[in-house]
Amino acid sequence: MVKSIVQDNIPRKTKFTFEEAVDVWLRRWAGQFQHEIAAAYVINVRAVNQVLKEATHVGSKEEAARRFGQTA
Repeated sequence: MVKSIVQDNIPRKTKFTFEEAVDVWLRRWAGQFQHEIAAAYVINVRAVNQVLKEATHVGSKEEAARRFGQTA
């Protein structure tokens, strides 16, 4: 028997907040891959990459470094 596909209607994230961008840096430094971070937020990997390239949320890396206790 074939299983039917059910749409969940859960809205997907399209952008990170600044706090989430800081968390992206912390997760990356902890060793998570970009696709793992994206899956945790149910967001496209491209959004994670934009944060890590500092194309969006400029300053999030410095804030994450301050929280992590290291220099950026």
